[in-house]
Amino acid sequence: MKNVTNAAEAKREIAKLKNHNCAEDDVFFQAMEEVLLSILPLLNSDKIYDKNEKNAIIQRLITPDRVIKFKVTWLDDNNVAQVNRGYRVQFNNALGPYKGGLRFHPSVNEGILKFLGFEQILKNALTGLPIGGAKGGSDFDPKGKSDFEIMKFCASFMRELHKYIGPRMDVPAGDIGVGGREIGYLFGEYKKITSTFEGVLTGKPFFFGGSLLRPEATGYGVIYFTRKMLELEGKESLRDKVCTVSGSGNVALHAIEKLQHLGAIPVSCTDSKGTIYDARGVDLVLLKELKLTHRVSLEEYAKTHPESTYTPVSKYPEGGHAVWEIPCYAAFPCATQNELTAIDAEKLVKNGCMAVAEGANMPSTTEAVAIMLKKNICLAPGKAANAGGVAVSGFEMSQNAAMQKWSFEELDEKLKATMEDICETVSSTAKEYGASGNYVVGANIAGFKRVADAMMAEGV
Repeated sequence: MKNVTNAAEAKREIAKLKNHNCAEDDVFFQAMEEVLLSILPLLNSDKIYDKNEKNAIIQRLITPDRVIKFKVTWLDDNNVAQVNRGYRVQFNNALGPYKGGLRFHPSVNEGILKFLGFEQILKNALTGLPIGGAKGGSDFDPKGKSDFEIMKFCASFMRELHKYIGPRMDVPAGDIGVGGREIGYLFGEYKKITSTFEGVLTGKPFFFGGSLLRPEATGYGVIYFTRKMLELEGKESLRDKVCTVSGSGNVALHAIEKLQHLGAIPVSCTDSKGTIYDARGVDLVLLKELKLTHRVSLEEYAKTHPESTYTPVSKYPEGGHAVWEIPCYAAFPCATQNELTAIDAEKLVKNGCMAVAEGANMPSTTEAVAIMLKKNICLAPGKAANAGGVAVSGFEMSQNAAMQKWSFEELDEKLKATMEDICETVSSTAKEYGASGNYVVGANIAGFKRVADAMMAEGV
């Protein structure tokens, strides 16, 4: 709790803390409900998976193996002690070592990480790689911190985390707020503590064990999946089509990049303060400079390109988002969970959107998903469409274990093949269980079945 000067301020801070903790599991329950409703055709057709059977697969799947919580104390540049909360939710390792990112953001709490870890189980299963599901992080905010402060925090965080991870136990990666810089600091501290050089983290800088293509993997993978989905559903390709993208982080930037490679016209991006709409197509060079080099608001984009439109969040009605009001052929929500609401879904339908591919984790609300499926929009759920990042992380683990380096071209071909395989598996599974064209049902059943089969094979 921050410093307070009177009882009223103290009560307000306590109320914030109560709200922060009491609502923690909301998104986890949302994700769990979607999965359980989606797999009903499987449960009804094969009683071995049913919750009433002796295997108790569902109860075991929705309960994490363990939730690790710890205090992270570090010194800022003024030598003042700061305290954050650290977490690692090791959810399920039926298919292989726990695998999932670390997120450093003020919004991080146990419920958010349970949601992300639960989604990670099925996402990792869909890749076909031998990896389980986990997630971790801290409510530490890297924004506004010096490199030295971030290094001090990462060192303190790893002093606790190292007890629970290892190349055959749990292999964390990056996520929001955790890029190559943070992974480098975390890996450096792990080496100091353990005196070992091993593939305990993925997303490392290339010169000490990282993989090429990792920064691009999730964004590229979303587009590869979408391209295949449109082909399987008999729709027109992305070439020359207007596409909208939300976000301006790693996933969004590389989704825009791959869309441009394929001849599509991505016209939007967003950040926490507003939305850019550039009808000519987004200037990706400028966007990368603003977000990766200078780390400034998208408002600066409009100053360079006055013909573009910048809409501040404050000027858009509550419950909807400017980016989803732009007419498009395909939409790519790549920012955060529940960013695409029922209001947004209705606007996408009205404007003739044919496909929505989720680059973020569960970016569409339950109501929005229902609307899009009812209106026959091709909806690619995040656990399938954004699996490219963890797929390349799995490739990094393989390279580390074999002491090898694969070329960018090799990795891109492997990524493309993996995303197309996932898409075909999801599509065929949906058809098998009477939900042809419903990629939400297909992804949940296919991922669940792989994990459930492994859990039953290993016993209780």
